[in-house]
Amino acid sequence: SEKGYDYPPFVIVLGRKRSYHLLNPMESKGSKDLKYLSGFGAELASEAIPGALPKAQNNPKKCPYGTYAEQLSGTSFTTPRTHNKRIWFYRIIPSCKHSKYKKIEHEYLIADFSSMKATPERFRWKPYPLPKSTDSVDFLQGLRTVGGSGSAESKTGFAVHIYTANESMGKRALCNSDGDLLIVPQLGSLYIRTECGDLAVKPGEIAVIQRGHKFTVDLPSKGDRRGYICEVFDGHFVLPDLGPIGANGLANPRDFLYPTAKFENKEGKYTLVQKFLGELFEADLDHSPFDVVAWHGNYVPYKYDLKDFVAINSVTVDHMDPSIFTVLTCQTNSPGVAAMDFVIFPPRMAVQKKTFRPPYYHRNCMTEYMGNIKGQYDAKPDGFKPGGGSLHSVMSGHGPDAKTFGAASEWKDDAVQMPEDALAFMFESTYVMRLTKWALQETLLDKDYIKCWDNLKSNFKPPKK
Repeated sequence: SEKGYDYPPFVIVLGRKRSYHLLNPMESKGSKDLKYLSGFGAELASEAIPGALPKAQNNPKKCPYGTYAEQLSGTSFTTPRTHNKRIWFYRIIPSCKHSKYKKIEHEYLIADFSSMKATPERFRWKPYPLPKSTDSVDFLQGLRTVGGSGSAESKTGFAVHIYTANESMGKRALCNSDGDLLIVPQLGSLYIRTECGDLAVKPGEIAVIQRGHKFTVDLPSKGDRRGYICEVFDGHFVLPDLGPIGANGLANPRDFLYPTAKFENKEGKYTLVQKFLGELFEADLDHSPFDVVAWHGNYVPYKYDLKDFVAINSVTVDHMDPSIFTVLTCQTNSPGVAAMDFVIFPPRMAVQKKTFRPPYYHRNCMTEYMGNIKGQYDAKPDGFKPGGGSLHSVMSGHGPDAKTFGAASEWKDDAVQMPEDALAFMFESTYVMRLTKWALQETLLDKDYIKCWDNLKSNFKPPKK
């Protein structure tokens, strides 16, 4: 129908435990009305119309209600079952029906960093600029690549992007051939429509849209939007191993939320934008790309609320390594070495005795890009602003500024609640991050950043002979 639905106002959504949930799709435009499935990496199933999923097979001769069966593979067919990712869609029109691709320009997107210069310099960015009030900018138009490593073509490396927007994508959908996108909103909420259903994501939450999924980013209210994106060209994000922590803690699997099936049965002019090796190609559609009536599999976009993270910390002495705050990781083929870790610094209790509690001074074999979602970061409370970023490259020295070191060295050993209104994060990778020309613009950089360590002085007092 013209409204997008041709079934009764109440439908049944199939949960992963074969339970049923009533959902009114006509009232599901707001975040309060959305229904989710849970369980990280689980085999999930959802149908917007009862009986839309085939029984006991994936691609029958005739699918229920005249839908087409279409598989989206996130790994090779022969990837071991423990790591194999795929989803079966039952959709109104197959994805192959669209016009010939036409290349469109986007000067700020990069997916091959092999020819870019690298530097060991430390960088800090002021809050990334928002769109001008006179400009209309959607999520896709507002993408800017800060830097990265490797290339999408080699399927090795990563990219860090910033997004800004002040309008919805509307009838444009994006499909990324290059990698998985981890989206970190910093300013304003997003309403993300996917082939599997809808996700409402606000600052303090994250969303992951895997390679190959079509999606549209709409704005549920007026105002500017800004946030960070980590794109991994390697494999997919997984939960980190817990080792001696045990079976529970950090990001618990049941707190990851997945959309439920929701579809549009609409004809009209739509646009599909394919991101391919960092370039954009546009194709025309004569129907809505969000026409999946049912689906099942384990390759599904998801969201996670960072306040659900169960932080682990020392209860005796010493500042623990930041790896204990890892939410998600994308591993290389070397055990314990990450193509990308997503690490947060959440509100938590600090109780260590006789300990310098802010982050210690450090040189690292990994690349550390940080962003600030809100509040003050304890190692640099003055200069690291929400909406900004910083980069400390492989083996470049970094740590608290002189003012923080002086103050924290005198703190009492009382138990302290870290600020509830502060939240920073880190994209950490074994790969070296090369920066784009856009990121190196002087107007974006805090040119005085490295001066924050100028006042560090020698406190060395050797014993008298």
